[in-house]
Amino acid sequence: MQTVAVIDYGMSNLRSVAKALEFAAEGRSRIVVSGRPEVVLEADRVVFPGQGAIGTCMRNLRDQALVEAVSEAICAKPFLGICLGLQSLMEASDEDGGQQGLGVLRGRVVRFPRMLTDARGARLKVPHMGWNQVAQVKPHPLWSGIAPGAYFYFVHSYYVRPRDEGVIAGTTEYGVNFVSAVARDNYFATQFHPEKSAKTGITLLRNFLAWGGG
Repeated sequence: MQTVAVIDYGMSNLRSVAKALEFAAEGRSRIVVSGRPEVVLEADRVVFPGQGAIGTCMRNLRDQALVEAVSEAICAKPFLGICLGLQSLMEASDEDGGQQGLGVLRGRVVRFPRMLTDARGARLKVPHMGWNQVAQVKPHPLWSGIAPGAYFYFVHSYYVRPRDEGVIAGTTEYGVNFVSAVARDNYFATQFHPEKSAKTGITLLRNFLAWGGG
């Protein structure tokens, strides 16, 4: 039975992510929540969930000696980043006065404009919170069984702006057209929360558990 490590770095909605993975796995995967580097390195798959601020996230990763383990896992096995787990992959973030990320992807994390409006000129609230559509920019095994333009659940004030457009797997409209999913090699990362996205989110998690990476 394969082991899936959910990274515990002292923050985030770990229980809901783990429960969603257990439901998607249907008893065929062992889901382990851990902040120990050796557990992350030994797992067959790794999920990096995220909810909170990038500064605290990166500090906790360093304090728990997880930076090297996470960076190695991203290169070596199927890896899923969720929300802050996507943002942390970038070189830098404007949040918390400017923070350095893991540098897996070139680019920055930026905040939604303060005067954000929709196409009709109506004011949009930040954080972006609730259901929104994701346009699938390129095919990927994790999109299998998910309709183009399907709705997922979002909670965020910042979004990624990668330099390489080739990594963009999904985009979403919220005053601006922002990147809501990236994919390259054996990692896939989303700005939305699959664990909060009902049946569609479970489908994506199930696809991840079956995906060979690469």
